[in-house]
Amino acid sequence: MTRGTIDSRSDYQLVQDHARGEASAFHELIARHQNKLWAVALRTTGNHDDASDALQEALLSIHTRADSFRNDCSVSSWMHRIVLNASLDRLRRVKHHSASLLFEDDETLIDPQDHNADIDLSVSIGRALDVLPAEQRAVIVLVDVYGHSVCEASRLLGVPEGTVKSRCNRARKKLALVLGHLRDDE
Repeated sequence: MTRGTIDSRSDYQLVQDHARGEASAFHELIARHQNKLWAVALRTTGNHDDASDALQEALLSIHTRADSFRNDCSVSSWMHRIVLNASLDRLRRVKHHSASLLFEDDETLIDPQDHNADIDLSVSIGRALDVLPAEQRAVIVLVDVYGHSVCEASRLLGVPEGTVKSRCNRARKKLALVLGHLRDDE
């Protein structure tokens, strides 16, 4: 591939070519998915340093395990699962995740007249995700942020569908408590 040309190979073909030793195939595959993989790592870990470390571990794993890809799911789902698992492993190792409630006394976070309210809302939701245990955060990110079905999330996380449903339920209840101050009281 020369600079400026579009690689028309499918993700699956790129994985196959990489497994056969073509270095450019791996670079193209990562270039296609880098932003989404970074987003998964960042949403799951909650901070840039851990997300960066988790993503590096995941990319190394993707690089070394490409020959074991079985094509039983999409390449992007396979990579997302690896990034998600690396992020969860990172959280377990650093054990810095605390489950304290946020914004208990912060009445000024959302001002309906403020044109920055959307930005404040995004920050509030992002911080609220930080209060969730890693397993609950993972299902919320997959199901509610990225729109995966319960079945897909179950497959990606390697847990039963009932576990995904119960984790979503518990996580949503916690998020409702943490974000309750954002409700419109009308």
